[in-house]
This record gives sequence, structure tokens and C-alpha cells, in this order.
Amino acid sequence: MTAVQFNTRLLSMQDKLLYFALSLTANDENARDLLQETTLKALTYREQFVNNTNFKAWIFTIMKNTFINNYRRDQKTRSTFDSSEDGFGVAYKKNYASETPESVLAVNEMNQKVEKLTDDFRIPFKMHTQGFKYKEIAEELSLPIGTVKSRIFFTRKKLQQMLEDK
Repeated sequence: MTAVQFNTRLLSMQDKLLYFALSLTANDENARDLLQETTLKALTYREQFVNNTNFKAWIFTIMKNTFINNYRRDQKTRSTFDSSEDGFGVAYKKNYASETPESVLAVNEMNQKVEKLTDDFRIPFKMHTQGFKYKEIAEELSLPIGTVKSRIFFTRKKLQQMLEDK
């Protein structure tokens, strides 16, 4: 398939792709962003399309996978913490305005609980919440990776218990 044929087929599918993007995102602006990202990926990886295969399935798979990857990235971002002047702040990627006084109070309370932990648990946990990978933490602290993983796991359990007991 020539580049012109590829581009023509891709452009002819834009309406169907937008409809599919809307079904995935349920938001017009996000759907248009997803469509644009999918189109860019299709153009970037045009050479990977195998002739005489289903073009529609290929392009829809790119869109679905892009949506899933973006969703996972957003979920991971929402569940991590970043350090700020007044402790840990929940890292909502694009919408810091969604912080409520209750959520700020809860984060501050959790930060106080974290500070009460011993260094063996507090340091790996804080490094993990700051975005360090297990391997990086293990290398930095000269610990086996299994020890790092178990300390982070047990820290989460301790925090759950400490927060439930209040």
C-alpha cells in the first residue's frame, strides 16, 4: 500500500474512529485528543501495517490500546503522591482544582502517620511514592529488591491500620 493510499484510507475512517473514541471516553474533547493521537501513531508506524490485512481492525486496535494505556497512566498518576511544601499532595495529573479541604486533610493526616514510621519502612515508602522504581530503591538503600517490596507492602498495611484506628 502506498503512502497516498494509506493516508486516504486513514482519512476516510476519521468519522468512525471519532465515534469509537466517543464511546471509549464519553467526552468530546478527550475523544478528539484520542483520535489525534491514534492518527499520529498510525502515521508514525505506517510501515508496520501488513498489506492484505484488515486496516480497520489495525487502526481500531491502535485506538483501543492508546486509550487503555492513557487510562492506566492516569490511574497510576492519581494513586501516587508527590512531595510538596506541606507534605504529600495527591498528584492529579491535570486537575489540581479537584482537591477538596477533606482530601488535603486526609493527605496531611497520612503524611503524619508516615513520619511516625521507623526509617526502615518510611524511607523506602516515601521513595516509592515519589516515583522511584523498586530496583532503584533497592540500589539506593543497598537492600535486596524483595526486602524493598515487602517493606513497602507492610508500610501500606500499617498505614491502613493506623488510619482505620482513628
